[in-house]
Amino acid sequence: MPKPFHAVVRALGVHPVKSMAGCAPTSAVVEPWGLAADRRWALIDGTGKVVTQRQRPGLALVHAEPLPAGGVRLRGPGLGPVDVAVPEPAAGSATGTNLVVMDIFGTKVESVPARPGAREVERRLSAYLGEEVRLVHLDDPATRRPVNPLHGRPGETVSFADGFPLLVTSTASLDALNALIAQGDHPEEGPLPMDRFRPNLVVAGTAPWAEDGWRRLAVGEVVFRVAKPCGRCVITTTDQRTAERGREPLRTLGRHRRLDGKLVFGQNLVPESTGTVRVGDPVTVLE
Repeated sequence: MPKPFHAVVRALGVHPVKSMAGCAPTSAVVEPWGLAADRRWALIDGTGKVVTQRQRPGLALVHAEPLPAGGVRLRGPGLGPVDVAVPEPAAGSATGTNLVVMDIFGTKVESVPARPGAREVERRLSAYLGEEVRLVHLDDPATRRPVNPLHGRPGETVSFADGFPLLVTSTASLDALNALIAQGDHPEEGPLPMDRFRPNLVVAGTAPWAEDGWRRLAVGEVVFRVAKPCGRCVITTTDQRTAERGREPLRTLGRHRRLDGKLVFGQNLVPESTGTVRVGDPVTVLE
């Protein structure tokens, strides 16, 4: 039987371009590889490596909004608003195709470059970031990138997200983390907002750190499996409104939330079904 649990979805997050600012819709379609439109675009450098806020914190100031046909609207310093259409379909990787191979943290993924009409967008982004970048699109999320087999199952895939289709966090855990920051060496850096963690689902009404014990949960009509805790990186120290970096929350997570060598906040999810999730949906722990 499901455990008694009185929690709801407080907010949703969709980030159409990896590491850029996203949007907070009131509802979102859950696909097998994540929320619809989430992290279907990314930037790569001249060697094909993905470019993120890890190297370029200024990406936090570039906003990406999904368009109905799968394209994306960008706006930011010296840019936009400008619309970028979905690239033409790839011809097939065996036939001299328009696919490029990108490197996401050591994993090779085939993707489709943006249409030639996006060259001016890429030029402006390159000037802003101080390095040459290209905009690429994940044309076929059902086949391009499998979930880490250590934590995934055969046939499970993921978008350009770091490793798993969705990330869930809770308001209670953020409150608890902010209380710890207030007691630490750099209380002036808190309290931190939830956007530091760039989640897809934000849950309210739980106890602090309750998500550590979740294995499966239902969000409205959709069921998810909890794959593993989310190890956090330097992006969490980046103010998403100014692109300035500090020391928190990694300093405090290192003291209080270290697991298997990782500093953890939130849980990675894999959908077991599809459907629509909405702000206000009930959240039920199944296991």
